Amino acid sequence: MTQIQLSDTQAVILSAACAREDGMVFPVTAGLKGGAVGNVCKSLLKRGLIEEIAATDLNTVWRHDEERGPITLRATPLAYSTLGIGDAPKAAAPTEPAPEPIRRRIGTKQEALIAMLRAEGGATIEEIAAALDWRPHTVRGALAGALNKKLGLEVTSEKVENRGRVYKLPAA
Repeated sequence: MTQIQLSDTQAVILSAACAREDGMVFPVTAGLKGGAVGNVCKSLLKRGLIEEIAATDLNTVWRHDEERGPITLRATPLAYSTLGIGDAPKAAAPTEPAPEPIRRRIGTKQEALIAMLRAEGGATIEEIAAALDWRPHTVRGALAGALNKKLGLEVTSEKVENRGRVYKLPAA
């Protein structure tokens, strides 16, 4: 069998993942900044040392897939053997864990934003910004990032006369 050569950074990230009971790559403990983590993970994915699985914790999301939803990364059995660690733990055996419901914190601005969007008339960017003491660009970022990409909520918008563009979420 061919020996797989790893950079120091790849070895640190893989070792940390293999040391965890579940074999998860995230959170990354190496002191990497910016796109460095992404580049290292892409190379490990290419080599088959880590694999993509459905994310059950929104703090460990690697990327968002249109069909599968939030995706995270886990060490493969090849990673364990490459590092000379016997067999992969049993927790790392299934390829897709059952998705858990998304947990939302209570009393946060995100919860207030969701409540405003689920209210009968929805809310405009200006109304949300005033209520949450946010800048308009922060509201747009929360709508696109936190709600749409991270939580998978489908925010709709429509132009309303005398009010402007109104954003809404379907009632829960």
